[in-house]
Amino acid sequence: MTILVTGGAGYIGGNMAFALLDAGREVVVLDDLSKGVREAVPPEASFVQGDVGDQGLVRKLIAERAVEAVLHFAGSIVVPESVRRPLDYYDNNTVRTRALIAACVEAGVKHFIFSSTAAVYGTPTTTPTPEDAPLAPISPYGASKAMSERMLVDAAAAHRLGYAVLRYFNVAGADLAGRAGQRGAGGTHLIKVAAETAAGRRPELVVFGADYPTRDGTAIRDYIHVTDLAEAHLAALAHLESGGANLIANCGYGHGYTVREVLSAVEAELGRPLPVREGPRRAGDPAELVADVGRIGRELGWRPRRDDLRLIVRTALDFEARTPL
Repeated sequence: MTILVTGGAGYIGGNMAFALLDAGREVVVLDDLSKGVREAVPPEASFVQGDVGDQGLVRKLIAERAVEAVLHFAGSIVVPESVRRPLDYYDNNTVRTRALIAACVEAGVKHFIFSSTAAVYGTPTTTPTPEDAPLAPISPYGASKAMSERMLVDAAAAHRLGYAVLRYFNVAGADLAGRAGQRGAGGTHLIKVAAETAAGRRPELVVFGADYPTRDGTAIRDYIHVTDLAEAHLAALAHLESGGANLIANCGYGHGYTVREVLSAVEAELGRPLPVREGPRRAGDPAELVADVGRIGRELGWRPRRDDLRLIVRTALDFEARTPL
């Protein structure tokens, strides 16, 4: 069976392509390279440059490569940017996902795994947050993903399409073998930004908000190593292929760290302080996001193997240090 990975030239998609190849799968990557980079695609994977919203191209790929499963990672992911450019996010994340789902239905794809986000919960009323918590996104990014989830659920109810929706919390780190990580400058997630600062690619790191109602005033996030996340997708794919029911599941570790705690781990790995200053909160950022991970363990038998903040930080720093811009 061939697996189509959209956005496979990006951070998570590239790591996923390596994981699929390691598992003995045939992989074709579809990416328009608007954000991703060609070097992130494993050399053993087939690569097609194109838009996931191009239904003719997607149908052609599915037919020619005998694609039976699609793992959809392509999309825009920056919360503050989505507040400034909401229509771009609805176009890229929702309209193009609708086109992709339609092409998959028309071509008879059996399984669809969707890359979603904890941002669909907005500011949760329950922490850790379970999958049945109300969806109340506070950013266009979260809303665009929630809309795409609903389209997928409705399409699956009307057609023969099995799905898994995996809601990521904060993904970080790099492949332990050094093959895949987060490339390029201008990252927005904390550990990537810290790695860029450590490598001298930024003059300083800004802490966005030090007045949250948390244990040290900075925001709390549940960090998951990207390789554990890839293994969660492999488990979801195996579940669908074996006839398992459609699934929505959180992907995280079930506990969180504050921004200051993460920076302490980075500085411990570096053996030196980072240049840090405090700034105002960013629009669309809740105080705390931590996953309730009971469902993914029960339904998929998935257990994290890299639940170690220092390991996550170390792999991110190592990848940044040896990867050219």
